[in-house]
Amino acid sequence: MHARVTGLVFAIYYPVLAVLGIPGNLVTIVILSQEKCGLSKCITRYLLGMAVTDLLFLLMAVVLHRISMLYFPDLFLHTTPVCSARIVLILMARDSSVWLTVAFTFDRFIAICCPKLNTKYCNERVAAIAIGTVCALSCVKNIPWYFLYEPLYTINNVPWYCNIKLSFYSDLLWAILEWIDRILIPFAPFLLMLVLNALTVRHILLANRARRRLRPRSNRENQSDPEMSSRRKSIILLFTISGTFIVLWMAYFLNFLNVRIKSGNYSTGSANEPTFLFQEIGIMLQLLNCSTNTCTYAATQRKFREEFKRGLNYPLNLFINRVKS
Repeated sequence: MHARVTGLVFAIYYPVLAVLGIPGNLVTIVILSQEKCGLSKCITRYLLGMAVTDLLFLLMAVVLHRISMLYFPDLFLHTTPVCSARIVLILMARDSSVWLTVAFTFDRFIAICCPKLNTKYCNERVAAIAIGTVCALSCVKNIPWYFLYEPLYTINNVPWYCNIKLSFYSDLLWAILEWIDRILIPFAPFLLMLVLNALTVRHILLANRARRRLRPRSNRENQSDPEMSSRRKSIILLFTISGTFIVLWMAYFLNFLNVRIKSGNYSTGSANEPTFLFQEIGIMLQLLNCSTNTCTYAATQRKFREEFKRGLNYPLNLFINRVKS
């Protein structure tokens, strides 16, 4: 009974996620590409990179993996070579998305907490180099996983599905690659996000306290501080993005600590067991994190909302003008 309910939830959740998340990321990419949101080119490059990798992650992990397995289990996508390549592409997109979020958080940490390094490191050129480096390293890191799988069974000389090779559990090389993957996703990004945000908050509180002491008493009582107001607006986007990441990755991270370290294996049992359900909830929230870009920017950026509304009204205005003409 529990397995049927779980299957029904998956069958509804992933199509809804694809219908909302993929168009949302496409809209975000289009709006940010126009560079009319009042953001610096450096920030825009990071947000564009995150939106593109989130879109690829949703396409690979939700549409070509989860939905195709639920509704089209006999599709050619599930032959072993294609299945292995798909898993590698999912990992590449996932790692790129996660580490671009970390890179953006680090960039904003430098901009807010290290003003002397702001001009040198927080610019469009460094952002482009960081994005290219993150994506290239994510691709190289995950190529070996293509060779991890063997056919689950063969029909008419066609290998189907991906089954982990037994050598994975005994070979030293696979053990090393596994622990590198464990550290890089999700352990290091999660801790880096927490540390960088904690340091940023601490710096902001100390800077605001010092600035209030330096201002005249009359200004404290009767006027707002333009610099503090500007700083407040600039960090809202950072904390919204990184905070959303931390919250939605929390279940995945806790599952990592429980299953990967405590249990020491990848087995999560049947669909009726709590460990399996907790793992799937972590994956569902992890994928949801890649669908929140539009909501995040709309909630924090006024000019993004204006461009979004203008885009929604464009077809209607075009239709009205055609009717009038």
